[in-house]
Amino acid sequence: MSTVEYFQKLSIVVWDVNKRLNNIVHDPTFTSGLTLFNYLSYDCIYPLSDLILERFCLQILPKIARQIKWLDLEPLSMRRILLSANYPNLFELSIYNIEKQTALNLFTSKIFLFRSF
Repeated sequence: MSTVEYFQKLSIVVWDVNKRLNNIVHDPTFTSGLTLFNYLSYDCIYPLSDLILERFCLQILPKIARQIKWLDLEPLSMRRILLSANYPNLFELSIYNIEKQTALNLFTSKIFLFRSF
């Protein structure tokens, strides 16, 4: 098999995977609620890799934001995720492993605004 043939077959496989992933991403069954962190246990929660987080924030979340009803986040990537799109149907936000003082500052400061539409 020549290199050109190999890359043609590879591009077909990649296109098929991207098409299937795109179908999943736009299916409300899978996107009404998202957990956007990695975890081994309740005590061991850590952010998604920068590469995955970047793809979610730039490509995926803006396209599906209207479908999202709840988000599970961790503090290190929370700001980036929340600013990546407008979530008009978001009614539940869970923040895991947030320090008490950080939560107090976040939810009692003037920076945190509640808007209703």
